[in-house]
Amino acid sequence: MSMRTTHRARLVAVGATAALLLAGVGSAAVASDTAAEPPSTPVPVVTPDGQTFSYVVNAKHANPGQTRLAERAVVAAGGVVVQSWPEIGVVVAHSAHASFRTDVVRRASGHAVESVGLTRTVPVSESTPAAVADVPGAKGGPWKSAVTKKPGAEVGGDDAATAVPDPGEATQWDMAMIKADQAIEINPGSPDVLVGVLDSGIDATHPDLATQVDTAASVNCTTAGRPDTSPTGWLPTTSDHGTHVAGTIAAADNGLGIVGVAPGVKMASVKVVNDDGFIYPEYAVCGFVWAGLHGMDVTNNSYYIDPFMYWCEDQPDQAAVKEAVRRAIDFSTDRGAVHAAAAGNASTDLANNTQDTSSPNDSTPVDRTINSGCEDIPTEADGVVTVSSVTRTGALSSFSNRGLGKIDVAAPGSAIVSTELNGTWDTKSGTSMASPHVAGVLALMKSAHPDWTPAMLEQAVRAQADDRPCGTTPVGPACVGTPEENSFFGDGMVDALDAVTLG
Repeated sequence: MSMRTTHRARLVAVGATAALLLAGVGSAAVASDTAAEPPSTPVPVVTPDGQTFSYVVNAKHANPGQTRLAERAVVAAGGVVVQSWPEIGVVVAHSAHASFRTDVVRRASGHAVESVGLTRTVPVSESTPAAVADVPGAKGGPWKSAVTKKPGAEVGGDDAATAVPDPGEATQWDMAMIKADQAIEINPGSPDVLVGVLDSGIDATHPDLATQVDTAASVNCTTAGRPDTSPTGWLPTTSDHGTHVAGTIAAADNGLGIVGVAPGVKMASVKVVNDDGFIYPEYAVCGFVWAGLHGMDVTNNSYYIDPFMYWCEDQPDQAAVKEAVRRAIDFSTDRGAVHAAAAGNASTDLANNTQDTSSPNDSTPVDRTINSGCEDIPTEADGVVTVSSVTRTGALSSFSNRGLGKIDVAAPGSAIVSTELNGTWDTKSGTSMASPHVAGVLALMKSAHPDWTPAMLEQAVRAQADDRPCGTTPVGPACVGTPEENSFFGDGMVDALDAVTLG
């Protein structure tokens, strides 16, 4: 997932927050799974009157009627409806009122609001569709984080661009490792299969990508979480991360540069990374819902949602955000999309992690105790194929996250050659680079089995993976488990050849 650490390694994120961490506005905090677990550390966020913040408001029921009631509650509480998703009962709102979270619940008719939560810990950097005119001196508009992140710089990953003098001579060891070079000789993928690349945008002028992008299905979600379909909105601006990811998935087999895992399929650029390198929840919600509405078969998610590396269910704001994202993922899954996601680049055991020192990343990080209700999303969400990274030797990449029961499959992620901005190629490292290999394999599998559901695809990609016994890595917790399933490789190395030959 090479995008951050930043982008997660990440692509990954930041925050600063509001007057009171209201204990459960709209819904009770969720208790830890185990009574012995300590509560997670609260992150108070100050939201003074006059400064515009962004919120998700979850209707009690995901239907148009309840969503309209939630919208009315937002307006009655002095907020502005930025985007409404009646398909999942989620409203994205801006407000410059310190008491907005309490007021929107109080104003809701018939207890229509289930929960409401801040999506970031700093005022919004985007403009608000309508002025928050009733609050003197309301501030929104251009804001820049005091922390400037370079999208693509992952924790523990090497995300620096390394020029490839002659792309045609580049050895794609990664494709050979997962047998993609053999698979595309049998089935390169169907143009009827569409992969949504939720990332920083795709350079559709690149010679390896120009024929691969479905512009009609592409969108920019970084306009405060509203879909922007303008011709240039979904193109990359400050980051090459999405272009690199896209090349691994489906770079054309055209005699130039590289060849992707599934060169016969199409991709949509779903831009969820803003110019400061953040992937805020409302962007991801927009991306997943868009994927469901536009018939995408696969999504790739090489990021974690900012500003928290781990979103905790026993913190009301964070719980509300998790619920909104969960609804969006479930909606797109129900509409036929299967999801691959990077495990992260912090050399962490996701199954046994109790500390987070990097969040919120859009303001001042806090040393947090976390518990089993705190998750890296979307990679730890249900229905998502979580991918760890391996090196050319097949060992776990030292930066890769791991965890028994957390990792589903492994794929190459260290020093991967792929497409770069301005018609060039480069190498990047990170679980961000591993995940698109799996997205490509899922696209091949969908091409070979167009009637398979997301659950069938998820099960098959794990069942077809090649078992790998525990190995060693110089950084982070040691491997535990069996060759059939362990904390480093999950069910094993993803297998593209099996994806197109096995039923």
